Order: sequence, then structure tokens, then C-alpha cells
Amino acid sequence: MTETISISANDRVFVLTGAGISAESGLPTFRASDGLWAGHAIEDVCTPEAWQRNPALVWEFYSQRRAQGAEAQPNPAHYALADLERRLGERFFLCTQNVDDLHERSGSVRLVHMHGELAKSRCGDECGEPPVEDRTVYKSLGEVGRCSCGARMRPHIVFFGEIPLEMGRIEAEIDKATLMLVVGTSGSVYPAASFVHWARQHGARTVYVGPEKPLNASAFTHVVEGKAGEVLPGLFQGTC
Repeated sequence: MTETISISANDRVFVLTGAGISAESGLPTFRASDGLWAGHAIEDVCTPEAWQRNPALVWEFYSQRRAQGAEAQPNPAHYALADLERRLGERFFLCTQNVDDLHERSGSVRLVHMHGELAKSRCGDECGEPPVEDRTVYKSLGEVGRCSCGARMRPHIVFFGEIPLEMGRIEAEIDKATLMLVVGTSGSVYPAASFVHWARQHGARTVYVGPEKPLNASAFTHVVEGKAGEVLPGLFQGTC
């Protein structure tokens, strides 16, 4: 019998998604075991120091990721979450650690990208101008545009060592949540790994979905092992 999770008319659902849900759409993930991300060392392509040292390599890496992201398609897990949002309305909120736009392309609206967005660029000198949509796959650094302040644009990505985006809004949504659903994240990346503990402090039920138990499995009231694309479509059947 397929396992299900009940949601009442009074529940507010906070969803956190990680690299695992995008991996099911074929996008590569960072593997801590070998220290490489799509064949690159993190310190060479995803730190403020890397940006200062070699912006051409950083843009080469993220242009490759843009190309991969454009080819990837949302999977059943993305569509299941978008459907849950349609059913719950303002009682639903999604926070993703992923920088791709697969959630948006599946229909999700009430979401934030805490680690930035692959399809946007922003000022490399952080002058305060807002990010702009940018899906260009650059072939050289010379093709990259400049901000109105004159600085070269950088990928709108939270590099390792930088503060995640919209933390105030995220914390406010966790405070209101009565159910937290965590999908496809190992529980090793902070501050996202601590979200489940914050939710438990407020008495929320906490549910994990993934192919194996996360490092912080003890913080969950319910662990459902399996691929998100196989588990999520039927997980909330019969709920309101």
C-alpha cells in the first residue's frame, strides 16, 4: 500500500528541496566524497575568491550549467509539488537550495531560491542593482555584460562562504509552518540542514523524502525512502 501523509485544512506546509530532486531530472550534483562539482573543484568556481581570481573560469562553469539546465525537464516530483501548491494556495511555501528553474517550469509560484538563480546575473561589485534575467551561454568573458555602475556582471549565485538569500522570509515561513517537507537534501549543508530543527521547535511535523536516510534523520517525525519522482505524486492523496 502506498504511504500517505495527511494535511488538514489548518495546516501550513513549508517545503525544502535540494539537489536530489534536480538530479532526477539529470542535473549533476556536488559530491563531497571527491570534492568535485561537475568535474570542477568548488574553490575554483564557486567562491568569492574564485570570482576575483578567475572570473572567466567561473563564467565558463556557470555557462555550462545554464546549457544543462535549459535541456533538463521537470520530473514528476516537481509537478507533484506544484499541484500541492495549487491545492493549498497561500498555506504553501517552497524554499529550494537549487539554482535551476525546474520548479517554476512545473508551475510553482510561491517559492524562493536561497542559493540564487542560474538564469539571472547581478553586479559583480554588489552595487545594489537588482539581478536581471540572463540565460546567455557565454563563450568568453568578453561577451559578459556590465552593470550600470561599470562592473562586470556575475552569476546570481550564492557562492560558498556567502549568506543565503531571503533568510528573513524563510525564517518567517518556518515559524508559521505546521508541516515541513524536505525533499532530496542530505542534511549536511547549513543553514538549510537546521531548518527541520527550527520547525520542530515550533511543534511542526517533519517529513523527509529521499532515496536514503539523511544525516539529520533523527530530526524527522517521518522518513519516506524512495525517489522523489516516485514517492511525491501519491504522498498527499486524499488531503485538502
